[in-house]
Amino acid sequence: MIWLLIVALGIVVFLNRYAFLEPRLPLRLSSNTRQFLGFAVPGMLTAICGPIIFLPEHQLNLDPLNPYLLGALAAVALMLWTGRVLLSLLLSMGLFLILRAALT
Repeated sequence: MIWLLIVALGIVVFLNRYAFLEPRLPLRLSSNTRQFLGFAVPGMLTAICGPIIFLPEHQLNLDPLNPYLLGALAAVALMLWTGRVLLSLLLSMGLFLILRAALT
């Protein structure tokens, strides 16, 4: 039953992607819709990362020495400074691991 569900969801995701990526299909999105969908990824990342950063132990933690908050701020700063995703990811993860070991 689980394998059937996994395969069915895989087919749904594939068809969803295929409908918008296949150039021979007559389905086109307007520029307003494309602009609106541009906000989906930042919104999704905020919804995923927000609770991890601010609620690490299911309690609001706004302490300036919160390693999750410091790691997130470092990731944003490194991304703005370097403009390289992989370098920013690796450096901020390393800093987070050091901070988490030192502060907790």
